[in-house]
Amino acid sequence: MVYCSNQTSEECLRAMSLTKTPQAKSHISHAHQISSWLIDMDGVLVREDHPIEGANRFLEFLRTSETPFLVLTNNSMFTPRDLSARLKWSGIEVPEDHIWTSALATAVFLDTQRPKGSAFVIGEVGLTTALHEVGYTLSEMNPDYVVIGETRSYSFDRITKAIRLVAQGARFIATNPDPTGPSVDGPLPATGAVAALISRATGKVPYFVGKPNPLMIRSALRALNAHSETTAMVGDRMDTDVVAGLEAGLHTVLVLSGLSNEDAAEHFPYRPSRIVSSVAVLADELEAEQHKD
Repeated sequence: MVYCSNQTSEECLRAMSLTKTPQAKSHISHAHQISSWLIDMDGVLVREDHPIEGANRFLEFLRTSETPFLVLTNNSMFTPRDLSARLKWSGIEVPEDHIWTSALATAVFLDTQRPKGSAFVIGEVGLTTALHEVGYTLSEMNPDYVVIGETRSYSFDRITKAIRLVAQGARFIATNPDPTGPSVDGPLPATGAVAALISRATGKVPYFVGKPNPLMIRSALRALNAHSETTAMVGDRMDTDVVAGLEAGLHTVLVLSGLSNEDAAEHFPYRPSRIVSSVAVLADELEAEQHKD
């Protein structure tokens, strides 16, 4: 099913048309025909803090060829600088200005809705920094918004405060709908789980900014000054990366180096433009095209 709540009718029809043919082919069929890239982080570039084969070659080609790209993540805990440092520790080189988080997308969205507004925030420095940078004030006194993001220190008192503020009329926003996050010991409760708790207590459903909402993709496109028709979204999840890219009108590439496999992908009612084993395939194509020139 293609969700079109955030699209014009023309964009929606274009996205739906990709599901009608068995092959779901885009008119763009090769990596070298893409002029800008949006790339998911976990499962595409790194897996459990280890670089995935071809990730550095792919990124190095984009950097040296000055091809616009952003690395996307739904995790709102960290600033782009923090994430750049974490990736470097894992052996992946991504400059901080090439990282786009759900926290940044949320801040941009709120700035377009109510500039210089106020928010009560449950989240970490990645979210609070992004909001400060667009001129938002963090406040518990009649805020415009209650904003929920990723955190590892959930406070009963702050969750209670959030519930009361939403019940009193504060607008409810969450950076992303992911109910759990990974850890070496197993899943951890994430933004979607806490948002569900507040929703159950208030009867109010938050607006989720991050993937699979195509709003995050569109904000990244604006940050790149890129066009959807010549941009690819590369991800390892059908239910977030691929559907968000598809609904935003992008060429979509599912890599099998993360959570998805080809058989599971066949069960979805929509298909990516391409399925490849990893970004190593894309790096090979780009390098081969460069050698032709």
